[in-house]
Amino acid sequence: MSTFKPLGDRVAIRPIPADEQTAGGLFIPDTAKEKPQQGTVVAVGPGRTEDGKHVEMSVHEGDRVLYGKYAGTDVVIDDEELLIVKESDLLGRLTD
Repeated sequence: MSTFKPLGDRVAIRPIPADEQTAGGLFIPDTAKEKPQQGTVVAVGPGRTEDGKHVEMSVHEGDRVLYGKYAGTDVVIDDEELLIVKESDLLGRLTD
């Protein structure tokens, strides 16, 4: 990815594609697939200012996160589909 840096408390996420096949082996057509709700953070903004104080971001590049089904804005940067969301739209961080 080129030198893209989100502004404020925004996060750029590379969505993890949904499964193409069910547990029973059936293939899911594109029209029936749901929008992914988890992805990997690829870029993080500097944070936000609250009551005159700088608040750091709680996620970092490389984190796997969950986000709302209709959260954010889809963009294409260097032929890569990314989702730009505000930190407050993130539901949580996945840990192994």
